[in-house]
Amino acid sequence: MPKSSNQKLKLLYIMKYLLDETDEDNPVTTSQIIEMLAGVGIKAERKSIYENIEDLRQFGIDVENSGSGRSSGYYIASRDFEMPELKLLVDAVQSSKFITRTKSDKLIKKIEGLAGKFQAQQLQRQVFVSNRIKHDNESIYYNVDEIHTAINGDRKLSFYYFDWTADKTKKLHRDGKRYIISPWALSWDDENYYMIGYDSDADMIKHYRVDKMEKICAEEQKREGREKFDKFDMAVYSKKVFGMFGGEEKTVSIRFRDEFAGVVIDRFGRDAMIIPGKDGYFTVRINAFVSPLFYSWVFGFGNGARIISPEEVRDEFSAMVADVMSKYGR
Repeated sequence: MPKSSNQKLKLLYIMKYLLDETDEDNPVTTSQIIEMLAGVGIKAERKSIYENIEDLRQFGIDVENSGSGRSSGYYIASRDFEMPELKLLVDAVQSSKFITRTKSDKLIKKIEGLAGKFQAQQLQRQVFVSNRIKHDNESIYYNVDEIHTAINGDRKLSFYYFDWTADKTKKLHRDGKRYIISPWALSWDDENYYMIGYDSDADMIKHYRVDKMEKICAEEQKREGREKFDKFDMAVYSKKVFGMFGGEEKTVSIRFRDEFAGVVIDRFGRDAMIIPGKDGYFTVRINAFVSPLFYSWVFGFGNGARIISPEEVRDEFSAMVADVMSKYGR
């Protein structure tokens, strides 16, 4: 039989057809493969399809046979990603606040391409599980890439940093002066992305929300602060900084009711210094960046938690509670 002009693409067409159209519940027959090839101008005999399937197996594609004889069908039995893994990826993209709705849809469509056509329908149903708030700043996606480029290139990063005002306009920090920071890591905390870097002017490690960074640019200067980051532990840092709000780091002792032990361990890990009591309470000693968000976390336990020391932290917490109560005429 004379070969058609695209005969050399035959094996690629078969591989793509199997990857796109099949799974264990949806095999395709040899006749269907021949019909598909005819649709792209490639003539094929049944014997050659058997040989092509074997070539794909030799190449490492997991092609299985669903039966025997002419009614048997072929399907992709395993892929690089299993369905539970793809569902996790889809949910992670969908729930990420920093990824815009438009970019989420594009990424999810690409993830669907890692599954067969029928399995992709399951991923599409996954997309509509929840309706989460998303950022609308499309540049965040590219900011992350720019930060990684600076980190990998061992270069400093410059950017503008802003907050939102009550009338929904941006207000630049430092009167619009660009920040110049040595980036060392990216951290995901409380549904937001943060860049962790070294501020040489303040000689300290700081963090910045990626969605509040604008006009990021990798500079020519080499990064600084390596000696600080050689001892840096991201997990420990995240435990100390509540909501990445900042504040001064202090050693704080707090008394909790026993029922809150699980919450404390979830926040600070099993290595937290917990001292059991005999009255239904335990005491925990932690290092934390004391801030309004830290105080609000403690306040959330109601009368089930009490700051013991240091005295200035206890007094500051009491003053903050009194100030809030005064707003309600108490």
